Amino acid sequence: MTVIAGRYRLLDVLAEGTTGTVWRALDETDRHEVALKEFRAPAGLPADEALLLYARRERAARAAARISHPSVVRVLAVATEDGRPWVVMELVRGLTLAETLDAGGPLPAREAARVGAEVLAGLRAAREAGVPHGGVRPGQVLLANDGRVVVTGFGGAPGDGTGPETDLRSLGALLDAAVDGRSGPLGAVIDELTGEAPGVTADQVERELRRMAAGGAPRTEPGAAAETSTPPRTTGGDDDATGPGAPAPPPPATERPRTGRRRTAPRRGPVLVAGVVGALLIAGVLTYQAVRDDGPGTGPEPGGVTSTAPARPGAAGADGGTVTPRP
Repeated sequence: MTVIAGRYRLLDVLAEGTTGTVWRALDETDRHEVALKEFRAPAGLPADEALLLYARRERAARAAARISHPSVVRVLAVATEDGRPWVVMELVRGLTLAETLDAGGPLPAREAARVGAEVLAGLRAAREAGVPHGGVRPGQVLLANDGRVVVTGFGGAPGDGTGPETDLRSLGALLDAAVDGRSGPLGAVIDELTGEAPGVTADQVERELRRMAAGGAPRTEPGAAAETSTPPRTTGGDDDATGPGAPAPPPPATERPRTGRRRTAPRRGPVLVAGVVGALLIAGVLTYQAVRDDGPGTGPEPGGVTSTAPARPGAAGADGGTVTPRP
């Protein structure tokens, strides 16, 4: 039972590769289990070059400690033993994507989209922290028992000098390995990412993958806008019924603009009296007319012309009615 740097007790091997071994270890200071990565120089490498390699690995590991994202394995510390760096990381319990594919075959499209979105989010966070990944592979993606998707391998193969397109291409290769062929829902995304020059941004790809992971139908172009809507019409026209440019509708009949006159209710008493008086006058005129018509030479000639002069208020008309002057 070896203790590294007087603190980390090695328990068993979690993974082993050409660049080193990942151990499950016990931090005897706080009694928590951690993952401890041991770096090894390639066989036959001269001692001075091996020292340079270890120095680069240590700098890369300390830089990786700056990344803070749930989809990136946390680097807790860097210990040194016999001149070699040992990277102390959080212990993530689960299987790698490579192990999952070997055991169960390709992932369903929605699950692959979820994994891809989380991987890309981790790669973007690492690049923003100045620690780009050299190219993520299925063996460097952990599918944790708690549902997290965690990217490892930072501080291994340096990603200096690579641009964001490197992350997209490696993601395309990862998705291509995770699904069953490119004829499925993720086919257009994979084709776009693995092309010579991806014509989409990392933000567009991540949003598209998250939309598909939530059950959305695949789109022809990854990263296309999720929804479009018809904007409201803002200019008036012959067929515009609404909008700032449309003419204002006429006010309702019950809300016509008021004039300066004040409308008052009619007074019923004087009108009634005037009606009685008018009736008496008409009766008198008719009586007079009947008496006058009995006399010789009186009255209008047959077919005679009535007067065209304006009638006076209260005067009788030719038909025996009253004529009210027009204003």
